[in-house]
Order: sequence, then C-alpha cells, then structure tokens
Amino acid sequence: MTTTSASTSPSTSPTRSVPASGVDLSTRVGALRLRNPVLTASGCAAAGRELGRLYDVAALGAVVTKSILRDPRSGRGTPRMAETPSGMLNSIGLQGPGIEAFLAHDLPWLRAAGATAVVSIAGNDAAEFAELAGRLAAEPGVGALEVNISCPNVADRGLVFACDPQSSADVVRGVVEVVAGRLPVLAKLSPDVTDIVAIARACLSAGADGLAMVNTTLGMVIDPDTMRPLLAGVTGGLSGPAIRPIAVRCVWQVHAAMRAGLLPPAPVVGIGGILTGLDALQFVLAGACAVQVGTSTFHDPAAPLRVGTELAVALAERGFASVADAVGHAHAVLAAQASR
Repeated sequence: MTTTSASTSPSTSPTRSVPASGVDLSTRVGALRLRNPVLTASGCAAAGRELGRLYDVAALGAVVTKSILRDPRSGRGTPRMAETPSGMLNSIGLQGPGIEAFLAHDLPWLRAAGATAVVSIAGNDAAEFAELAGRLAAEPGVGALEVNISCPNVADRGLVFACDPQSSADVVRGVVEVVAGRLPVLAKLSPDVTDIVAIARACLSAGADGLAMVNTTLGMVIDPDTMRPLLAGVTGGLSGPAIRPIAVRCVWQVHAAMRAGLLPPAPVVGIGGILTGLDALQFVLAGACAVQVGTSTFHDPAAPLRVGTELAVALAERGFASVADAVGHAHAVLAAQASR
C-alpha cells in the first residue's frame, strides 16, 4: 500500500531506520533527516537531560528543547499547573535561563549525547527571534529551529504572533533571513485561530521550511472551593489527549490545502495528545511526516520511544513499507471513496 505525500518525500539516507517490523521509519523535515519520526515536544523535557538519565536520547527522532529566550525569565507565578480531564493546563510563562546558559550547558550536552537537537526559540518581538536564530545558526549540533510564535501562556496575549498572519510572517521572515538556509526553520502554529490555513500560508510565504502543529490551546480551571481561577495566571495552555482531535483536524486542513495547491508543499510535524502509536498514526494519515510526544512523558518518560515502536507495528499491520508511504494517506482513501 503506497501513496505519495504532498508535503514530504523522505529520501534514503544514513539515518534510515528499519526496526523489526520491517518499516522504514526514516523521514525528513526540510534538510533535516531523522532516523525516526518521533520527537519530544518543547517544554516537556527541558533540553533532554531528564530523559537522558533513563535512556539514550540519540535513539529519538530528535529532542525539541524548551523554548529559549534571549534573556533569563522567571516565568509566571504559582500555581502553574493543573490536571484536567484527559489533559493538563500549564501556565509556566516561558521560564528559562536564556540563550547564554543554553549555549554553555545544554547544547554541549545534547552534542555529547549524540542527540538530534531541534531548538525552540521565543521572543518578545521579531528582532529578538532573529537575534536568537542568528546565534543558534552558527552553533554546531543544532539540527533545526522551531519558531514558537504560538505560546498561549504569556502575560501579554498580544505576543501570540501566530494569531495574526502578518505578525507570524514578520517573525518567520526575520528568522529565515538571518539563518540564510543554514538550518530548517519550522513555524509552530496555534489552534486558537479562525483559519489555520491562512496562518500556515503566511509562514510558508515568509520562508518557513515546515510547520509544527499545534501548540496548546488556551483554557482555564476555576476551583469550586476557593471560587477563583486555579492558576495564578488565570489561563494556561491545555495539552494532552483532550486536544488531539483538534490537532489532527489542524494537520488535516493544512495538508488538504497543500494537496489542493492552495499552499506550497511543506513538511508538517504533528503535535497534540499523542499517547500511543495509533495516536501518532492518525497524525501521519492526516498529513504529518513526524510527530512530537509531550504531555505523556510526565507519566511515562519513555513514551517517545514506545510510541515509535508502536507506530512501526501499526504501519506494518496496514501494509506500509515506510512512514513516507503513509503520510496523508487518509486523504487518498477519502478521495478514492468519493470517486466511486
């Protein structure tokens, strides 16, 4: 069973990975070639050290770092996290030590561990994003940049650049110009928009090599005992299985627009509530060439490895020889049924 993806067509490379299932798990995100399509999600394992205590992070498709800012940031007040049905809310506020600490401590560790590093960057304005991109593009060991234009738990909602096509394009264009082709640039999109295809178009037109979809969606919880919002920041980002149908829908819509010629073909990395290989398969069938596993690592740190194994089995059971063969296949199935 094969089909041609409109978004990616990974080529055979030294990172080709064929597990016991016989399925070729290698994939490509722009110029970045990955041995398998399962990455960590930004913010759920810092720069990978926590996971590195438990297993070889080089076995992952890539480690996506927590978003790096230019300057240290303390983040939002506590409480910052709350459990929800089938998910969790976080209101961390992009806490972090800043770019200097990352370059001094975290990136060298990732290099020494042999991990493929996708560095997430965030900023207060387009200039800060570009400055960070320029610093990182000159560093060995960085495989790609994920431009976090979509964090919902910042104090100023106006900083959610991904809610506006022009703001999204301004940030992405600045990053792309500074990187100058040295690294793939992925724009991380928000589900909290009316037309995600319009945002995707703006980012791709500005030069993004691919899209990461999606970030958390804005939510809140009210404590019935105190009768006030549970999070100190009032709202936070909802993640986990509760948002998976939303995320799959977003990937589907963008890949459908690519197949229809409304968007240029580009790789899509699916994110949102992936617990199992079958969850990951939904994203691949919808149009993603790779996925990120985040919230599930809080209760199962080995989830990214397990999801990769389960995905390989699921693909083999359905007759796919590679991940590439399955990318966007649900669109082909639907089209074939409609033509009967």
